[in-house]
Amino acid sequence: MFTFYKYHGAGNDFIIIHNSSLDFNDNPDYIRTLCQRRTGIGADGLILINPTQKQGVDFKMRYFNADGYEGSMCGNGGRCALAFAHKRGVVKEKGVFMGMDGIHKGFIIKELENGVEVSLHMIDVADIVAFEDGYFLNTGSPHVVKFVDDIHRLDVISEGKRIRHHSNFPQGSNVNFVEIKEDYIFVRTFERGVEDETLSCGTGVTAASLAYSLLHPCLDVKVKTRGGHFKVSFLKDNNNFKNIMLEGPVCFVFEGIINI
Repeated sequence: MFTFYKYHGAGNDFIIIHNSSLDFNDNPDYIRTLCQRRTGIGADGLILINPTQKQGVDFKMRYFNADGYEGSMCGNGGRCALAFAHKRGVVKEKGVFMGMDGIHKGFIIKELENGVEVSLHMIDVADIVAFEDGYFLNTGSPHVVKFVDDIHRLDVISEGKRIRHHSNFPQGSNVNFVEIKEDYIFVRTFERGVEDETLSCGTGVTAASLAYSLLHPCLDVKVKTRGGHFKVSFLKDNNNFKNIMLEGPVCFVFEGIINI
């Protein structure tokens, strides 16, 4: 039996475990069972908040996709981890954690009616290559960004699967479909490891914003997804991006005790 906490970042939902004793069973079958929506808790992924001895780092975040396997960096997961650590007293308004792709800093911007607004510092991005009607880049996780029209009618799952398994990406890729609106972009994402469309994706929103800035020069982008709104800001030198900040809402849903 263990206590779990359910959070979501703009609809991208996670089971969070405060793994202070490092005794959580990270067997893929077990994690996959917990993430099952009909027979388990249900989530896009599972996050372990582990202690660390590294100086200047508050905790280590391990992220597992719904398929049970440890994944690459998850932007919304990182924002939820910070909100959780803040709620549990692990960090105050600012926090530093170790993710799969390195050190991340973030902070609580403000309290919301049903959660908090969290800003997360993402890794620098330099290598962006053309792919089909868009780009491929890595924002902590690999992402294809494809620009489309009439995004609400798009078959995200079938088109997402096609690109996710493209021969260009032996390890697979997440896939983002982006429609450019008047003063924002709308993003829908097919996530590798979840193998489905999610309501939002933090590293995907980041990738879409950077790709958009290549077509429409800017230093911040407003983003809408099916799960909520984001703002992505950055510094840009040619196609090199630094000081990338992902900002959006995080909600605590519930906590419980489970014995499987």
